[in-house]
Amino acid sequence: MKIPVLLLVRELDLGGSERQMTEIALSLDRARFEPHVGTFRPMGLRGDQLRAAGVPVVHFPVHSFRSIAALAGAWQLGRYIRRHNVQLVHSFDAPLTIYGMPVTKYFTTAKAVSSQRGHRDLTPEVHRLLRWTDHLVDGIVVNCQYLRGHLIDDEHVPERLIHVCYNGIDLEQFCWAPVPRPASLPEDALVIGVVCALRPEKGLTTLLDAFARVRPLREEMKLAIVGSGSMLVQLQDHAKKAGIFGDCVWEPATPNVPAWLRTFDIFALPSLSEALSNSLMEAMACRCPVVASNVGGIPELVTHGERGLLFEAKNVEALAEALHRLIEDAALRRSLADAGERFIRNGFSRQASANRMAEIYELLLRSRRS
Repeated sequence: MKIPVLLLVRELDLGGSERQMTEIALSLDRARFEPHVGTFRPMGLRGDQLRAAGVPVVHFPVHSFRSIAALAGAWQLGRYIRRHNVQLVHSFDAPLTIYGMPVTKYFTTAKAVSSQRGHRDLTPEVHRLLRWTDHLVDGIVVNCQYLRGHLIDDEHVPERLIHVCYNGIDLEQFCWAPVPRPASLPEDALVIGVVCALRPEKGLTTLLDAFARVRPLREEMKLAIVGSGSMLVQLQDHAKKAGIFGDCVWEPATPNVPAWLRTFDIFALPSLSEALSNSLMEAMACRCPVVASNVGGIPELVTHGERGLLFEAKNVEALAEALHRLIEDAALRRSLADAGERFIRNGFSRQASANRMAEIYELLLRSRRS
């Protein structure tokens, strides 16, 4: 008999948590599980993918927790869980953890499972609420060992509650293939690129300053920044002051990430805080040599000098030196790219992630509810 599970996420468009939830929903063994998805915002790319695959998507029309709609949505959520005999509810982001875990715990008999996909210092406005939910849930899924340590050491979460499930990516979509470059990237240019949300914790000013230092090394060189976010204007102003604005390409967030990754000669991720970066994994899968800051879960993906280069976050000189090495050494770029691709393909497929998540679900379902 199939086990109904309900996966919760705030919205179903672009975003790392949305993508990972979708990958799990699409890849769980349908002979063992019957996935459902619940969300506040059902429209978007991920919603279209789920509906096309026959995964039920239920809309909980909540726009503010301080509203009558929030109470109505909680009643609707509890009723949905009971009506469909959902055995386990898994939230994939902070809003649905705060909203969905109390409803699951107090008004249903389903197992309550939350996710922690980033350092909690990044969400200070809900930090206390997340700590409260730690006492409600039957398990917490993290996507790297770094976050496991963070919850144990900093948040004092019991080890027995924490389960590691590495992110998985679609390796048929994210793979190397020759593609023509967009008009903004000349065919003979060396392209350094990044794909990420334009937020403070991504450390993109470090990348801009490092690029300014290495720009004179080649006649044709471009920096491609693919992503959207609140810092766009600030970053563009920074690029102008550094004298590199004309060498930067700014591409808004796009579902066509693989094509962009295949145009990069070097992928650079200068994050100040990171868990297990989807974009870093995707770049490696597309056989792109990577240089990344030595923070969070990044060293679980990149061994310095073997599968990429690491540098200390905020250190412009160190990033510029790493970029210099890669720009001048094509053989090193190929070696790091090949090793990175093998590493990702050997252990980070979406099916491997779904299989691990299924193990976690079955373990929790076998245990008695506290």
